[in-house]
Amino acid sequence: MNAPNNSQTIEPARDPVCGMDVVRDTAVHTHEIDGRLYYFCSRHCEEKFRADSTRYTGTDDATVSEGADSGIYTCPMHPEVRRQGPGSCPDCGMALEPLSLDPSASGIEYVCPMHPEVVEGEPGPCPVCGMALEPRSAAPEEEESPELKDMRRRFWVGLGFTLPVFLISMSEIIHVESVSRFFAQPFFPWIQLALATPVVIWCGRPFFERAWQSLLTRRFNMFTLIGIGIGSAYLYSVAAMLFPWAFPESFHAQDGSVPVYFEAAAVITVLVLLGQVLELRARSRTSTAIKALLGLAPKTARILREDGTEEDIPLEQVAPGDRLRVRPGEKIPVDGVV
Repeated sequence: MNAPNNSQTIEPARDPVCGMDVVRDTAVHTHEIDGRLYYFCSRHCEEKFRADSTRYTGTDDATVSEGADSGIYTCPMHPEVRRQGPGSCPDCGMALEPLSLDPSASGIEYVCPMHPEVVEGEPGPCPVCGMALEPRSAAPEEEESPELKDMRRRFWVGLGFTLPVFLISMSEIIHVESVSRFFAQPFFPWIQLALATPVVIWCGRPFFERAWQSLLTRRFNMFTLIGIGIGSAYLYSVAAMLFPWAFPESFHAQDGSVPVYFEAAAVITVLVLLGQVLELRARSRTSTAIKALLGLAPKTARILREDGTEEDIPLEQVAPGDRLRVRPGEKIPVDGVV
């Protein structure tokens, strides 16, 4: 079995702006910060880096391989965005994900199918019968991300406050007489204000933070629209309650009041929170599945020496032209000719 010919490959550097590989020896555009040399694929990326270097210097991709556990987080929609630690993407506002997917962090252990008492932390042959160890999950459930917990908590709190607001605002349309029994009509706006304020201010705080960041960086995204929509509906309703005389006559209802839209601000906030919970949950499950899949890849290969002996070596030591032996039930470690 012949491994792929990669002995002549020159280790590339990674452009911190666009993420493309750049050959160090032939790179024309470079920039040095604090003794570290950054490589760029074009003058455009170099100028963009010089204009805002702090945005891209959180990664160590120029000197550290992708597989290292560097604590770097990236955006799934904008791979060029790198940050030290979790946060939100400055371009689209999505939650950043770890750049390195370490299979060992997913709780994968290896056991012999014939001798279940043999459990190892890495793949290899069984010391008893020589069969290849098979992976299994040592941790049945992945630890939930802090952002998912936070979004879920905000969603349930917001839902509890939003349902009464929605019921009060729709009482005249759906003829809910029980609402009028407990609350007088003139107090409806004030009750909606009291219930919608924690939904907008606390539950919707992450959206306003991301919207404000998008305005500062001039990278408008979904959260820009959400923040403007929720904020406009809430502030307009507060102004309509406190200063009804400041609105034109066409804005007034028959009883002289100005309609408020607290329920719109609260409902939109809760619906967006629900979307965030579903998105983060799906991404978390996908990340767990990818880690488990990476854990299935063999880490060693059994090389056949010229004298007929066999030896298990790390996969990184396999060179072009090596002959490998794959026993029944084992996985083929590299691409080659069978």
